[in-house]
Amino acid sequence: MVTRKLNVREQRGVQRSGAARASRIRSLLRNVFGVDKLRAGQQRVIDSVLEGRDTLAIMPTGSGKSLCYQIPASILPGTTVVVSPLISLMKDQLESLEEIGIGAAQLNSSLSREEEMEALESVRSSQSRIVFCTPERLASADFLEVLKETDISLLVVDEAHCISQWGHDFRPAYLEIGAAIRALGGPPVLALTATATDDVVQDIAQQLGVPRMNVINTGIYRPNLHYRVVQVTNPQEKIDQAMRLVRESPGVGIVYTATVKAAEELHALLEEAGESAAIYHGKLRASERKENQDLFMNGERRVMVATNAFGMGIDKSDTRFVIHLQVPANLEAYYQESGRAGRDGSDAECTLLYFQDDKRVQQFFLVKHYPGAEELRAVYEAAAQLAPFSYAALKGALDELPDSKLKVCLKLLKDGKLLRQNRKLEYLPTAREPRARDFEQRAAIYEQKQERDKEALEQMVAYAQSGYCRWKLLLDYFGDDSAGIEHCGGCDNCLSPPAEAVEDVVLPAAVPPEPEPELPGFTVGSQVRVPKFDIGTVLSVAGGQVTIEFPEHVTRTFMAEFVQPA
Repeated sequence: MVTRKLNVREQRGVQRSGAARASRIRSLLRNVFGVDKLRAGQQRVIDSVLEGRDTLAIMPTGSGKSLCYQIPASILPGTTVVVSPLISLMKDQLESLEEIGIGAAQLNSSLSREEEMEALESVRSSQSRIVFCTPERLASADFLEVLKETDISLLVVDEAHCISQWGHDFRPAYLEIGAAIRALGGPPVLALTATATDDVVQDIAQQLGVPRMNVINTGIYRPNLHYRVVQVTNPQEKIDQAMRLVRESPGVGIVYTATVKAAEELHALLEEAGESAAIYHGKLRASERKENQDLFMNGERRVMVATNAFGMGIDKSDTRFVIHLQVPANLEAYYQESGRAGRDGSDAECTLLYFQDDKRVQQFFLVKHYPGAEELRAVYEAAAQLAPFSYAALKGALDELPDSKLKVCLKLLKDGKLLRQNRKLEYLPTAREPRARDFEQRAAIYEQKQERDKEALEQMVAYAQSGYCRWKLLLDYFGDDSAGIEHCGGCDNCLSPPAEAVEDVVLPAAVPPEPEPELPGFTVGSQVRVPKFDIGTVLSVAGGQVTIEFPEHVTRTFMAEFVQPA
C-alpha cells in the first residue's frame, strides 16, 4: 500500500517506464555490482522502494538485503541514509561500495574529528550517495540540520526489529528514529529485518511513524540448514558433546554460549585439545574483540566461541556449523544466530545442545528492572521543569537513571501522549495533565513485555523437546506458510522420527507451576542480593530459608536474615 502520494522529487527520480527501470537495474547489477540477476524477493523490495512506498522487507539471513537499498540509492536522485547499529558493519559496507565506485560516508563514534568533518562535508556537498550512521547519530540535532540541507531520497533502517519492544533484540537507541524521520519531512522508509512476528511488524510501523508500510515477507525457509537437537542429562555430557561436534564437524563454525563464563571455559578446553579457536564476548576489550573477530573472519581460526555479542553484521558465508551450548531466550534469537551458517547456500548443520537446567540461566536474565510508575513520574516532572529540552539536558538532570531505562521512560511518556518532540527533537510536555493512573498504565506495558519474554522462553523449550519437524515448528512460530512443507526431510526428527509423538504439536507457553510458600519481603522470581554472592533470583522461600539461583547454575540456600532485596 502506498503511504502517501509521491512528491515532486520522488516523481522526478522514479516515475519512468517499467521497462526503462528494469534495464537500468540490469545494467547496474552486471556492470557495477557484478551480479547476474536479482532474486524474486529482492526485485519486489526494490520495485516497492522505487515506487516511493514505505517498505518493510522481512528477508532471511544471507538473502542479499544490502542490494535492496544499494540499487535504489544508485537510481534515486538524492542521498540514501542507512541507520545501522554496528560500526564494524558500516566500515565493511563502506569499503565494499568504494571498491565499486559508489560514493559513501559513515558518521559514528569511531571517527576522528578530522574524519568526521570530512564526512559531513561529503554529505553537504552530495558527494556521498549513501550515508551510514548509528541511531544515536541520527538523533543528533546537529546531524539532522546537515541532513535537512540535503535531498534525502530514502531512509533505511537496518535490523529494524531492534526498534520493537516485542522484538528479541530491543535497543532503546532506536526509539528516536521515528522522530528523526518526521524532522526530515518524512522521506520514504525501507526497514530491513530477518525475522518479525506479527506483533513486531505492527510495532515497527508504529514506532517509525509509517503505519501503512508495504510489508514484503520472502519467507524464512532455508533448506540448506539442517537443524538438530541433542538432549543431554548433565553439564559434563553437554561439554563432551560440544567437543565431539566441533571435532567431527568439517569447515568453520560458531559455538554460541549464554554466558561469558561458559564461553571462556569452552574456549579453554578447545585450545587445550588443539582446536583452532577464537573467543568473543562483551567483557573483552574492544581491540581484543576486533582482533579475535578478524582472526575468525580471515580464516586464521576455525571456530569462534561467543556469546550473542557476536551477532548482527557477521557475514562469513562459508560457516558450516553453528552449535548452541545453552538454550537461547527465544526462537527469534535462535533463528538469527543459527542462520549465520550456510549463507553461501551450501549445506550447514545447526545443533542445539539441550540441558533442561539451562533454562534457569535464561530465566535469570529475564528478571529485568523495567521502569516503574514512580520512575515515569520522576522523568515527567523533570521534563516539565526543563522544557523545552534535549535528551542530553534531561540525562544530566537524571544521571542516576541508566541511559537505556531513561530512553524507555521517554518512549512510554511519548506513546502515552504526555510528551512530544518538535522538529529540533526537543521534548515538551503536551497539554494533557497527567493523572496517577497514566503512569501506572504506562509502566504496566513492560510488565506485559516481561510476561511475553517468559512465554517466548517456554516456546523455545517446547521446540527443543519436540519430536516434530524442526523447520515446520519454526515456520509455524513465525506464521510463515509460504514454503508449504510439513516435513523438511533434513532435520533430526525427519531423518529419525521419535517412536511416539503427540499429534498437532504447537509451541505453547508452559503451565505455570504451583506457587511456593513465601516469606514476607521475598517472592519467587524476585532479585535479591547476598554478600559475597552478589545478585540472584529467588527460587523458593520456606521455613525461614531462601533458596537462590545465581548465574552459571549456582544454587544456594540462606537464612532469610542474610538476604536483602536487590
